[in-house]
This record gives sequence, structure tokens and C-alpha cells, in this order.
Amino acid sequence: MISDVSKRQEQRQHVVLVTGPSGAGRATALNALEDLGFEIIDNLPLSLLPRLLSGPPMPRPMAIGVDTRTRGFSATALRAALKRAALDAELQVQLLYLDCAREVLFRRYSETRRRHPLSADGSLQAAIDAERAQLEGLRERADILIDTSNLSPHDLRAELARWFDDARTTVLAVSIQSFSYKRGLPHGVDMVLDCRFLRNPHWDAALRPQDGRNADVAAYVRQDANYEPFVNGLIGMCDLLLPAYRAEGKSYFSIAFGCTGGQHRSVAIAEDVQNRLAQAGWHVSIRHRELETRG
Repeated sequence: MISDVSKRQEQRQHVVLVTGPSGAGRATALNALEDLGFEIIDNLPLSLLPRLLSGPPMPRPMAIGVDTRTRGFSATALRAALKRAALDAELQVQLLYLDCAREVLFRRYSETRRRHPLSADGSLQAAIDAERAQLEGLRERADILIDTSNLSPHDLRAELARWFDDARTTVLAVSIQSFSYKRGLPHGVDMVLDCRFLRNPHWDAALRPQDGRNADVAAYVRQDANYEPFVNGLIGMCDLLLPAYRAEGKSYFSIAFGCTGGQHRSVAIAEDVQNRLAQAGWHVSIRHRELETRG
């Protein structure tokens, strides 16, 4: 029997305030939360936040983007709003702070040639430091802190899914990806499998320019005598593990396949495994990390 307290907790309006330095991934986070079912409000003037929170409840959880460009922004005002919200029994408000190393922020802005919102009359380094000063105290106040310094947009989405995907759902999202060992292991994956024991299309001049999505390349990799035992063994293991993870309440599981260059073997086997799991009824997404960065 569910107590009255538990019922009230389930009925509370869930609100996530998303903040952090510019370039740390706030826009990506808001898009990811929208995909997870949140109502998104970005750059709401801070003076209107109390009115929004005290208004009628939304049918969905809300995610509100707040940063130094928000009208009326100050770390003190945001902390005060959070303190008031904590006293409201009808609200469950969390502060999500996306942080990023100073040198990484500098590189991101330099590579994209975007203008930092505070760099109108000064250097990029000075703008980054000035913004950090404006955000002072919010990092320590955060309910959830995610450092995006080493995260790709895909990795950040996966991390947010871990935090905010409804664990009560019976859906287990499976993510498959390929990668190159030369560029290091992908962040945050649950299972990593090395495909470098398979025959390598790189040594075939006709296949080298292609990637593992090409039918000829995939056929070349499958001709390895170890291919089918490896894939069949993996699918058998997934038949055991995935239902157990779903029953345990896990909502996301990722498998990464690596090879030397991340172009041929890992891509081919990732495509094959994705198709087999999808045919078995699993919700599967796929990403090829190195192909995303190819010219």
C-alpha cells in the first residue's frame, strides 16, 4: 500500500535548472532532456522563475536553462530561488551544473570560432574567467555535477539518460558504437570488445577507402573463421544479460567495439550486432565515433 507521503512525492512538480559556463554543453543537455520527456524553457528572466514555479503544475517535468545571459542573472539570486523552492512541498527542484576545464572551453571556442557571450571587448581567456566569477558558488550548490571536459555530445546525452531517464520504465535502451584504439576508449560505456583479431580490410587496396558499412567490407570481415563464433557468443551473452539488466531497473546499456583505425572491423561488427539485437526486439541506437570526424 502506497502511503500518502509517497503519493505526494510522486505528484510533485519535477524541475531541473541547468546552468554552467558557456561552452560546457547546456544546449546539448536541454535537447537531451527534451528527448527524455522534459518541458524545456531556456533563458527565462530570473525574475519570472518564482512565478513559474508557483504556477499550476505541468503534466511533464521541466528543465529550465539559466546562464549568465539570462536577464537578471546572478548566482546569489539563483541560490535564493533554489532556497525558496526547497520550502515548497509541491516542488522537487534540482540544480544541474555542467562544468568544463578552462583549457577545454578555450579550445572549443577557438575551434568553432564562436564568440563567447562576455568577450565583446576583451580576450577569450578573460571572458571565461569573468563568467566563472559570475557563477561562483553554484557549482558547490549543485545537486548534480557533470564535468563535460572529456565528453562528446553523445557521451553527455548518455550521462543525462543515466540521471534522468525514468527507471520505472520497462524499456532498456541499448547503444552500440565503434571506435579506434588509437584515439582511446570511449567514455562511459558498459562493455568494450576488441575486434583487432579479425582480418583487416585495410590491407586490401580496393577496400581501404571504404568503411565497415560497405557490403564488400562487411563480407570481407565475416570471412574470418572467428567472426561467427564471436558474434554468436556475444548475442548469446546479450540474451542473458539484457533481460536481467532490464529487470534490475537499468534503463541504458552501451557496448563498444574497437579496432585499430575505427573504420572497418569495428564498424562492420557494430552494424551486424545492432541489426541482430533490433531483430530480437531491443531498442538499439548506433554511433561510429571515428566516421563522425572523417572529412
